Amino acid sequence: MKKWILSGFMVGALALAGCSSSAIMKSDAGNISQDELYQAMKDKYGTQTLQQLAVEKVLAKNYSVSKSEVDARVNKTKEQIGDSFLSTLQQYGFKDENDYRNSVKLNLLEQKAVFKTIKVTDKELKQAYDDYKPEIRARHILVTDEAKANEIAAKLKSGSKFEDLAKESEDTATASKGGDLGWFGTGVMDPDFEKAAYALEKDQISDPIKSSYGYHIIQVTDKKEKKSYEEMKKTLTEQVKQSKITQDQIVKVLKDEFKKADVSISDKDLKAAAEFSAKAVQ
Repeated sequence: MKKWILSGFMVGALALAGCSSSAIMKSDAGNISQDELYQAMKDKYGTQTLQQLAVEKVLAKNYSVSKSEVDARVNKTKEQIGDSFLSTLQQYGFKDENDYRNSVKLNLLEQKAVFKTIKVTDKELKQAYDDYKPEIRARHILVTDEAKANEIAAKLKSGSKFEDLAKESEDTATASKGGDLGWFGTGVMDPDFEKAAYALEKDQISDPIKSSYGYHIIQVTDKKEKKSYEEMKKTLTEQVKQSKITQDQIVKVLKDEFKKADVSISDKDLKAAAEFSAKAVQ
């Protein structure tokens, strides 16, 4: 699903359309009026911002997203990213956590609208259950030199502490945390790393494993138990539906929702906010 970015400042700027044209900045070189600021913001961000506001307004009429649903998604991200949560959000264009929460809420509204159009069979669910691997928690030490990796592995076998040697890791994001990667499931890590990690027993330490990033020494510190099929049915249904979603399908659903809501935009410069394409919803 796409990631929408909405700045509170932008919403405020668009609201200036109803204000006077008094100067918002004065200088000896000239003034800038509220009208000028609004027009500049409208030209640069208006269509994108209006489209987000419109999508949320339209979908919220027929679908609801609870605070607990947003909390669950946000907390999952925090668990995966750890201490660098806020800095990572900013790298992806979010102003702060509240901005990210708004994006999550919109994403969930869109997901519910699209999910409503997707069918899942019992056969697909049972296959998904058979393929499902519970999350594991692991830590690692990453180096780009194979000889260095073998040297660290030998020290571990001799009794050195993993967290001490992790300080030598070239993964700077985890080196100060004993190499801890947090909880993760399948399809997240490098395929070679994932295969090696899932093959380990709890507390077992791997030999150096080569991936596209270098050489890893991995230790699985915890594993979640696989729940029963009935307990997982709802989660599996969502996962299977998610795997079936295409950009064209998202476009069709949003177009249909806008048509049912009889959306019209009076400002000719912002007419495109009621139009969708596969590129726009990525």
